[in-house]
Amino acid sequence: MLETFIVSFTTFFATIAPFDVAAMFAALTSQANVKSRYKIALKAVLISGGILLSFALFGNFVLHALGISLAALKIAGGILLLLIGIDMVFARPSGGTSATKEEVDEAIVSHDISVFPLATPLIAGPGSMGAAILLMANANDHYLDEIIIISALIIVLLITLALLLLATRLQQYIKVTGMNVISRVMGVLLSALAVQFMIDGILQSGLI
Repeated sequence: MLETFIVSFTTFFATIAPFDVAAMFAALTSQANVKSRYKIALKAVLISGGILLSFALFGNFVLHALGISLAALKIAGGILLLLIGIDMVFARPSGGTSATKEEVDEAIVSHDISVFPLATPLIAGPGSMGAAILLMANANDHYLDEIIIISALIIVLLITLALLLLATRLQQYIKVTGMNVISRVMGVLLSALAVQFMIDGILQSGLI
């Protein structure tokens, strides 16, 4: 159980990247008052949480409907997570965990950033959505493991909310270098998990 929680928490923390989201949030809401920032943060986390929980709970049904095997999902998901992990190690912006330049430019002129780009793609992005489906599929219908995975997701979302509410102050203390250090450490862990997912998928597929 502890291993399942650690793997799930690490994967969600790395793919959601709460510190990166907080930094973007601070930049996009620099002109907003405290009440507005709190409202935007809460709305964004609730919406992204709903999206990620939907992928976690119903992703398996979609896979079965499309005829996608668990082995194929592990290999594809592992490749996606590995690419994100590599970008995190080299402190490069990734479309899997952050908004693109075009999305940021669009958000600057938007009056409400809670849905876009905050809820998606910053919090509920391709990486975190894929991780939710992959982890739940890997649980093989073991309800206790599924509960642990969802609990890990909720904990990471609560951490994200806390960091959003403290975004401006956090950015002053940690600064860019500190955030990059955290990102690199999580990137190494995510890369290792991604390779393990791919190995498991290859072995499960019967190719070897």
